[in-house]
Formats: sequence, structure tokens, C-alpha cells
Amino acid sequence: MSGGGAGDTLDKLVVFLAKRDGIDKLVKTYQYVSKLAHWAAESSHPGLAGRAKSWETAAGLSRKVFRSGRSLTGLNALRRSPGEFGALAVLANAGEMVYFFFDHFTWLSRVGVLEPWLARRASFVSAFGECVGYVFFIVMDFIMIRRG
Repeated sequence: MSGGGAGDTLDKLVVFLAKRDGIDKLVKTYQYVSKLAHWAAESSHPGLAGRAKSWETAAGLSRKVFRSGRSLTGLNALRRSPGEFGALAVLANAGEMVYFFFDHFTWLSRVGVLEPWLARRASFVSAFGECVGYVFFIVMDFIMIRRG
């Protein structure tokens, strides 16, 4: 694929979506704080634990919205240049793109837009893509560490 110019639409979209990462991190913090609150209150305050669990679930689902378009980031990186790692970069970014893309189907199934049975399958494909991406990103990291 060709690189495109400075005013490239995909570049602009990726920059816009990158700003959402900060919001995603904030909501992730809420998600894990509520998870800890649920754990701490589970045996002694079941009502509070239930509300904390609802908060955790809502935060987890809302994070999916902030991650919309993340699969485009990997596509744009590959389109620009896979860099010195070539095939490793392609495989790492492809795994990450699969993860983010199918994660949307998981989310849409869990909120009732798509059939509920689809969530389990989409979640598996998403997790597999994430695993593949991590393996190749780790290999690239090891190569960079060896090079110094």
C-alpha cells in the first residue's frame, strides 16, 4: 500500500482515536477499582458488592466504545512502513488488529445488539489475535534487547 500525503484521512483518524486512549485508561481505572471494591465487600456487604460489580461491568463495556477504531492504528502503521522487522511487524500488528476488530463483536453481543451466542466465539477469535500479536511483539522486543 502506498503511504499517502501529510493530509491523509487515515492519519487524521488515527490521531483523533489516539486521544481516546487517555479516556480508556481512566475508565479502566474505574473498572479495576470497582473490581477491588466488589472483592472487599463481597462477604460483609453483599448489597454494596452487587453495586460495585454492576459498576465494574458497566465500565468494562463502556471501554469498548473508547477503543473503537483501534484496529485502524495497526493498519495505518503497516501501511506507512513495517519498519526494520518486516514480517514480524506485519504479524504482530495483524494480531492486534484482529483482537480489536473482534472485540467489537464481543461487546455488541454482550449489550444485546448481536446474538448472545456470538460473544463467546468473537471473544475466542479476539483473544487468539491478541495472543498472536503479543508473541510477535515480544519477539521483536527480544531482538531489540539483543541488539542493545
